[in-house]
Amino acid sequence: MERTRRENGENGENDDNGARGEGGGENATHDGATARTTGTTRRTRKGVRAGLGIAVALAVAAGLVWFKPWALWVDETVNEALPTGAPPATGTTAPSPSGGTAPTATAGLTGSPAPTGPVTLAEGTFISHEHDTTGTAKVVRLADGTHTLRLEGLDTSNGPDLRVWLSDSPVKPGKAGWGVFDDGRYVNVAKLKGNKGDQNYPLPADVDWSAYPSVSIWCDRFDVSFGAATLARA
Repeated sequence: MERTRRENGENGENDDNGARGEGGGENATHDGATARTTGTTRRTRKGVRAGLGIAVALAVAAGLVWFKPWALWVDETVNEALPTGAPPATGTTAPSPSGGTAPTATAGLTGSPAPTGPVTLAEGTFISHEHDTTGTAKVVRLADGTHTLRLEGLDTSNGPDLRVWLSDSPVKPGKAGWGVFDDGRYVNVAKLKGNKGDQNYPLPADVDWSAYPSVSIWCDRFDVSFGAATLARA
């Protein structure tokens, strides 16, 4: 009986040791899985942070390209002389082989006197809108009969996508006038050559400038006027 009890005791100890061994194996397996999960989580977090950093950098770069804030501190000065425009040829006579005179191909123009020029037909003084703007806008008829919009002594801020517009919307002072020039009819005359100086912008022959009494330095990217002038008949 004593031998039986000792054998049973030894078997119990062996069972306990086996159970502890199995439990230790399970714990080791659990700890390994936890370590792998933690490592994966850390890598995922690092990947997310890196992705967010790249997205923020791209957004900042895109914003800088779109807004071009540096343009506000870079002046572009353009000084152009007023063009005179060559007057149209008048009719003349040329000697004929017989000793007389024969009319040239331009003889029919003698009854229409060439317009004198340059002549200022309308002008106005710029007022400030979103940016301080000074200077004068003029519509000038040249000697050849064409018309030019001339900006003299222009001084405004530089900016992205600045244009010279003619508009039928009236010039309004203050913030109420910043965005009115695309409400009605307008003519996008040309890209602004420079934010300072004297500049000429030929007007298309099919544009009746008198139907557009306002001139705006228009930022086409943000739909806002930097400054504008009302053209009054000279």
